[in-house]
Amino acid sequence: MNIAIQGISGSFHHQAALLNFGEEAQILPFLSFEEVAKTVASGGADVGVMAIENSIAGAILPNYDLIDRYGLFISGEVYLPIAHQLLALPGQKIEDLQAVRSHPMALLQCQAFLSEYPQIQLIEDLDTATVAKRIAAEHLSGVAAIASEVAARIYGLEILAQNIQTVKDNFTRFILLTKEKPNPQLPPNKVSFKITIRNEAGGLAKLLTMLAAKQLNLSKIQSIPLMEKPWDYAFFIDAEFLDLVAYREATQCMSEEFGELKIIGEYHTKKG
Repeated sequence: MNIAIQGISGSFHHQAALLNFGEEAQILPFLSFEEVAKTVASGGADVGVMAIENSIAGAILPNYDLIDRYGLFISGEVYLPIAHQLLALPGQKIEDLQAVRSHPMALLQCQAFLSEYPQIQLIEDLDTATVAKRIAAEHLSGVAAIASEVAARIYGLEILAQNIQTVKDNFTRFILLTKEKPNPQLPPNKVSFKITIRNEAGGLAKLLTMLAAKQLNLSKIQSIPLMEKPWDYAFFIDAEFLDLVAYREATQCMSEEFGELKIIGEYHTKKG
């Protein structure tokens, strides 16, 4: 299978792809999330792996728009534990560092550690592993990357400090994206959908009450403003369920009584 990811070898997207699809998967690296979405939508990749939220930093809002805009479907999810290492050229010490570069999310997740070194400039970059690769290729002294232990091995860098993330129990949720609506091998127990609720008093509260009555357990709800309708919002919702019949009744009720409904994915999850 051809798997599109944002990032290069050693990135967390790369690790999530290998965890789900195995070492035999053909990895197609891209610089941006939009390139991943575009490649999957055009049929250039069988699956795209895309981070959608982190247990510390929260949702990656632009990725919701990409899924919707390119008409992609969610076929599954991968939860990857995130451990950040401070990497530099062999022989460097933390005292030698002038700058630390990494993805904005990684910098955010390591704030407590980095605050101990106020003299070090923090610079946002495209990807954790890309910075590690650049340090090795250009032999950059005085610069460190925040990246994974795998990236350290791949690019021959030294780990100056281990597991520097503020919260040790830190996970990122990656979703698996496809062009066509997937047929899950196992009965689905989770749904991701977008609903545009009619602009009326108590609309969202009524929706949540109905979903609870149908025994859908909401694991995520994210509002996104509608560009074409100022002050109106669409809601992206993830919900887990055990009763497939009750779930079908809930979707029918949403379509008939609440607003425009778009099912983004019905899939089986082991989480929870």
